[in-house]
Formats: sequence, C-alpha cells, structure tokens
Amino acid sequence: MAAFLSKCMLDFFIAFGVVLGGTMLAGISSVITLDPPVHRMLTVAEQIKIWAMVAAIGGTIDPIRAIETHFQDGHISPAIQQILYIVCAFVGAHMGTTLIQWICRGGTSG
Repeated sequence: MAAFLSKCMLDFFIAFGVVLGGTMLAGISSVITLDPPVHRMLTVAEQIKIWAMVAAIGGTIDPIRAIETHFQDGHISPAIQQILYIVCAFVGAHMGTTLIQWICRGGTSG
C-alpha cells in the first residue's frame, strides 16, 4: 500500500511540475521576446496538461496496455491501480493549470 501511495504522489507532483515549469518558462520566453506573458502562459498551461499526464505515467502506452491485459486476465486490482495512477496524474496537471490561471488572473475568480 505504501508503494502505491508513493507512486500516486510521484505521478501527481510530476504532472504538477511539468505544467508549472513549462508554463513559467513560456512566460519567461514571452518576456524575452517582448510579448505579453499572461495570454501565452494561460494557453501553454492548457496545451501542456495532457503531456504532463503522459510524462507522469511513464510517457508510453504501457499503462494502457497493462489495464487491458489485467482486465482480460481477470485481475481487476492491478487495472484499478493503473487507472488511479492516471487519475492522480490528471489531478496534478489540472491543479497546476488552475494555479497558473489563478496567478495570471491576479488571484481573483473569473
């Protein structure tokens, strides 16, 4: 159970970090090229979200294959674990995107 939770946390923070880091670097790039960084950062945060999830779960199609194989073999528990890893990565990427949106809008909602 500890290994499962550890992997969930790892996937969450990798996805969160990819969104946060990629977006911040895009903002720095915008400043260097004299473009307004807010619009660029919001766009990049949305576009990079799926890639953050892919990076967090391993960057290949293997987790999806593992789900398929486990279901076909009748082993539900490992398939559910893989699905939860993907969910943790999604939550991390989404929270990173939400944080960037919050920062770019000055902390106000809307």
